[in-house]
Amino acid sequence: MGAKQLAEIALEQGRGIVRLAPNWVPRSFCIPGRRIKLHPDDYYALGGERGGIDERWFASTTPADNGPLTSKDEGLSFIVINDGSTLQKVTLREAVAELKGALIGERLWTQHQRWPMYSKFFDNQGPLPHHIHHRDEHAKAVGQLGKPEAYYFPPQANNHGGDFPYTFFGFQPQVTKDQVRQCLRDFTKGDNKITNISQAYKLEPGTGWDVPPGVLHAPGSLCTYEPQKASDVFGMFQSVIANRQVVPKELLWKDTPKDKVGDVDYLMSVIDWELNVDMRFAERHFMRPRPVRDVAAMTAEGYLEHWICYKSAEFSAKELTVLPGRTVTLKEAAAYGFIMMQGYGTMNQWKIETPALIRYGQLTHDEFFVSESAASQGVKITNLSDSDPIVMLKHFGPGHPDLVVG
Repeated sequence: MGAKQLAEIALEQGRGIVRLAPNWVPRSFCIPGRRIKLHPDDYYALGGERGGIDERWFASTTPADNGPLTSKDEGLSFIVINDGSTLQKVTLREAVAELKGALIGERLWTQHQRWPMYSKFFDNQGPLPHHIHHRDEHAKAVGQLGKPEAYYFPPQANNHGGDFPYTFFGFQPQVTKDQVRQCLRDFTKGDNKITNISQAYKLEPGTGWDVPPGVLHAPGSLCTYEPQKASDVFGMFQSVIANRQVVPKELLWKDTPKDKVGDVDYLMSVIDWELNVDMRFAERHFMRPRPVRDVAAMTAEGYLEHWICYKSAEFSAKELTVLPGRTVTLKEAAAYGFIMMQGYGTMNQWKIETPALIRYGQLTHDEFFVSESAASQGVKITNLSDSDPIVMLKHFGPGHPDLVVG
């Protein structure tokens, strides 16, 4: 059975909502924080040479770029289909290509001919290296797209803060370009000390940050929900992490055109200098949840919903809470994916539940993709618990009609 037929069956069976399989991604330069519900025996299920599994990707049509050992379809989300007694799968990427606007909406399909975002958990015991995601002009040179992203720190996934719950963004305002050039020249000489000239911010569960492309950042050790543009473009600008982990020099030059490898001035051009030395960076890019409408009115109707990522035109995200024992029908003006964070119940004819522990390869009922048609008609969510709220995180593509960016 071909991809188109499988996708059509999935959309018809789900009445416009499709179920997604867990999508695990390792990173060779990271140590897992073990807060994404993967079984303790499975964090190295892909082998020690691939590194630990510290990410789970959501609603992804973007392949992971993990070097020559990257496995087939790594990073791609799969739709799960029950075809009679047989369980089948098709990638969300194939389904979007075949179903087009019937799945993601005519607006997004006409503008992008793809699902142009994805989200993920990244979950590390320690900090990540100071790195950068390219703007469109630099990403285009290696056949990719620029990558804005955003962070939200779900309380349900942060029972501990890891080793370093602080994130570095940009540089201290007095830092000069020559200081940064020297750090880049020193990349292969041990610790190049680039975080010495950066600025760290304490991370707070239940809040988040907007991270435009061109901004250097070294994410801290909270488990992070990360909506982003559909790209895996980056360059690592820090050579040693926490005095114990060396970053290969190849990652400094990742996504650099071949004729620019070794050119420190090219790396400097990737940096959006004004954003990186902005004295008001926190004021402009920190995000607290923002109610979608009057809190008292929502509570009376049995739910609470907040924008949690709302400063980028390329994607957005909400946190939805359905109160214990309540049923709500909610409409959205755009297609979205979602991941369950807490509770269990039903959504239309689907069971939705939050697993406590997941084996590598196990299927779950905690992640779904809602077509624009189903979203606009409204989905009926029933919380079957008398005590526990349902909490889900919903990720949207660019241009949500109800979002005021900023």
